[in-house]
Amino acid sequence: MQTENSGCDFPEKIFPKAPIDHVVEPFKRFMHVEAAGGIVLLLAAVVSMALANSPFAEGFASFWETELVVGLGSFHFSHSLRHWINDGLMVIFFFVVGLEVKRELVMGELRDLRKAALPMAAALGGMVVPAGIYLAMQYGKAGAHGWGIPMATDIAFVVGCITLLGPRVPSSLRIMMLSLAIADDIGAILVIALGYTDHLSLAFLAAAFGGVCLMLVFFRLGIRSVAVYVILMVVDWFFFHQSGIHATLAGVIFGLLTPSSSPVSKGVLGEMVQKAGAIVQGCGLNLPEQRFKRLRQMEIALRKSISPMERFETKLHPWVAFGIMPLFALANAGITVNGDSFSHPVALAVALALLAGKPAGIFIFSYLAVKARVASLPAGVGWKAVFAGGTLAGIGFTMSLFIAGLAVEGELLDAAKLGVIIGSMASAVAGMVMLAMIFPAAKKKE
Repeated sequence: MQTENSGCDFPEKIFPKAPIDHVVEPFKRFMHVEAAGGIVLLLAAVVSMALANSPFAEGFASFWETELVVGLGSFHFSHSLRHWINDGLMVIFFFVVGLEVKRELVMGELRDLRKAALPMAAALGGMVVPAGIYLAMQYGKAGAHGWGIPMATDIAFVVGCITLLGPRVPSSLRIMMLSLAIADDIGAILVIALGYTDHLSLAFLAAAFGGVCLMLVFFRLGIRSVAVYVILMVVDWFFFHQSGIHATLAGVIFGLLTPSSSPVSKGVLGEMVQKAGAIVQGCGLNLPEQRFKRLRQMEIALRKSISPMERFETKLHPWVAFGIMPLFALANAGITVNGDSFSHPVALAVALALLAGKPAGIFIFSYLAVKARVASLPAGVGWKAVFAGGTLAGIGFTMSLFIAGLAVEGELLDAAKLGVIIGSMASAVAGMVMLAMIFPAAKKKE
């Protein structure tokens, strides 16, 4: 019996199985597990903290301060290895964030204002209330500038935790949490841009936005060479870096500008697919040059039928989830912990803001939005689930650590990082326990 989509099935393997496939395929299967990115990120954080509190602590800390120089002739651009990761590699992370935001705005829940109202209200509450709690505990003190640290939500960990709970969690709650995390990312980006820019160089800033305008011109001209855009992005990243605005924001801008539609129309692609069989069989193309030309045209058309937004998000996501984010955690999560660390006022403020402020803010603002009739709860989601999901959103980790590095330094930075780790771990455990109680697993039939 054929299924409805049986005509659309493709063979799983195109090439014959090679010996290397037995080694590579287990890794590929692991990378396709949604919780895998969060697991690798957690392991990187644990390793970083273990090394920072081991006999190798001094060497581990000095390694990240190693100077890496990029130069050409008399031009030299020198920064520590940690700086290159935080301001360089993390641009790719923020580029993917920009792509995710655009996807949600173009195709996802955020494109419909009525559906977007709830996650946007929840995200706003999940930023305002934690920042308020932190400021209430740190107002007038040295750590007051870290108000933005507990405002972020780590989407990788949230997705991982929900995935671990399995199908018991309604898809409607899952979609709401993903949309909330995306809206939260937008807020965190604005916080970085507006709250943690110390100085501005108008000349470099003008050059940076000139590069953005040039990119738009290239789009209008129909230039599709990836190499051209990569070079332009690297140059523009340098301008942003020198302008005083955090360079990672360049990645967000590039992501938002990436086209979400394919340059190849469905009609052209359909026509080529219909002729594919004839071309493969020869179709009178006896000369190798003619055959290569037609097959090459088909290859390009098939590749270009995927929008740049979808292609880059799909291609870069594994590199970000299993490379850049774990490397960022290794470089930034390592802190020396002693008996007094846990009672540091900044650590307590961050942890409490994440664990208590996030669920309170998300619940209160969601409730107000629903009561004001500007939003409605998703099907199958009650207020207990909203609070539990809000607790899970207290996992700040990656973005919180990133903002901490911009907001404070020295002893305050170590305390803020510890608060992020404690608050995030407590939020993960509490959120998963609450969701498991609200949505118990279905009993197996004997």
